Amino acid sequence: MSEPLVIIGNGMAAARLVDELAKCALGRYAIAVIGDEPRLAYNRVLLSSVLAGEATSAEIELKPASWWRDRGVTLKYGARAVSVDLAAREVTTSTGKRVGFSKLVFATGSSALRLPVPGGDLAGVHVFRDSQDVDLLIALAGQKKRVVVVGGGLLGLEAAYGLAKAGADVTLIHLMDRLMERQLDGPAAELLKTLVERKGVKIVLNANTACIHGANAVERVELADGRMLGADAVIFAAGIRPNVALAGEAGIAVNRGIIVDDRMATSAEGVFALGECAEHRGTCYGLVEPAYEQARVLAQSLAGKTAAYAGSILSTNLKVSGVGVFSAGDFMAADGSETLLLSDVRRGTYKKLVIAKGQLTGAVLVGDTGDALWYLELIRSGADVSELRADMMFGRPIAKAA
Repeated sequence: MSEPLVIIGNGMAAARLVDELAKCALGRYAIAVIGDEPRLAYNRVLLSSVLAGEATSAEIELKPASWWRDRGVTLKYGARAVSVDLAAREVTTSTGKRVGFSKLVFATGSSALRLPVPGGDLAGVHVFRDSQDVDLLIALAGQKKRVVVVGGGLLGLEAAYGLAKAGADVTLIHLMDRLMERQLDGPAAELLKTLVERKGVKIVLNANTACIHGANAVERVELADGRMLGADAVIFAAGIRPNVALAGEAGIAVNRGIIVDDRMATSAEGVFALGECAEHRGTCYGLVEPAYEQARVLAQSLAGKTAAYAGSILSTNLKVSGVGVFSAGDFMAADGSETLLLSDVRRGTYKKLVIAKGQLTGAVLVGDTGDALWYLELIRSGADVSELRADMMFGRPIAKAA
């Protein structure tokens, strides 16, 4: 008889875990997936494409309903998990249904941060995180509203680009002195700023949001230096917070995220966590690839096999506001490293490779990201690149042929 396994969360991490379990433990578990959003799991990375009109909501679904059925998965979406009883081994949903489990996985993801500024509760203040947010933002853009997006990281840039392409008058403000400061160095960020501005987004850096003004709805945004920006709506896209409340209330150890070991196991027997809600060795990863790596390890563990997650080399390989952006490893170049640079602002291309002790240790690409996966493979493998050094900046075909 199959063992009941419940996954709380119906996002990208949960879908990948089901996929991995089908490969190594098919039939061992009767899987139930509980999801808050009233739809099948979708690719959250592509939400900005829906906002920009480049894809439909249906097109970003990860798997059709038949895929889940074929793997014997019971989907309970549109029903939020409200409590977990570890003693009774039950999850209670917002519909009052109790779902029993032998093994439990938290894949609860994260929520968008709303900055605690005066006026943050006015009508017209929103976040950019899920498909329902996208529907609302599409309506805003259709009304040609003036929108201020707060946050110059990936989320903020994607929201700004999508809104601008959909017809809104968009200003993006960012607290730091450069965009995507966690993924890009100064020159790469400056090029990205130029390319995004060419797409119709106004960008204001070193901008600290002090207050949102309006009688009953948003009218303007005041910055800490006194500048005022007219606005009909404000979108907070300034970061995420792991969803840990449900686990914490159940008595499971949490910090910033749900604390897990190398098997993705929590402090409670038979309970696991992965993805954006999990904290491994003090780190919460807000990216898709680490969640997929964790899913592979967890599936192996649930299949009774030996597996361990040692952490991920952080990398970003995405279209940011329609611009190819990639970064991985030690892209800021630690002491003792050497840096190879190729910069062509006119063509919208920037490449930076960092080498230490004959190995590629970091890379940043803006514009031309065709060789991103090759560079990432070299970083992860630790291969000796000494013989490729003179040509590797120009891509794999040239470097391999030399």
